[in-house]
Amino acid sequence: MSDLGSAPVPPIAPDDHVRGDGSGVQRIVYADYECPYCAVLCQRLAAGRERWAFRHFPVKSKHPRAWAAACAAEAAGLQGRFWEMHDALFADQGRLEDPHLWARAAALGLDVDRFDADRRSDAVAARVRRDFESGIRAGVVTTPTAFGHGTVQAGTEATLT
Repeated sequence: MSDLGSAPVPPIAPDDHVRGDGSGVQRIVYADYECPYCAVLCQRLAAGRERWAFRHFPVKSKHPRAWAAACAAEAAGLQGRFWEMHDALFADQGRLEDPHLWARAAALGLDVDRFDADRRSDAVAARVRRDFESGIRAGVVTTPTAFGHGTVQAGTEATLT
């Protein structure tokens, strides 16, 4: 009989969004900008010294604005401000509509016209889709889901042990 389990999570790659100095555990976190549990987890991880990578997993069925927010973070990343946008999106999850995304981009000093064109581009959509599909293949079914030490851990508490 063949093994029908999930594929392994892809390791941290050079184009992943990575935080931390590497002195602690390496984790890969799949999260959704509209998920309050994801906001808590990412805030806790950012406060620590652990090295971790963020990957998009917008659950459109539960969080209809999550895809647009993921694309906004990637568009900000094209101007070198991914983590600043990431933090701003999680800090105010109730305001993820276009006017609020443009205001965040302006507050971060981004070229807003370029930001808006980039976040609607095929390249940015492909990046978000790539993260999402890698999560599906690795067995992600909920957000947040983190992988550490080669194992999957779901939920905010489990990912911090």
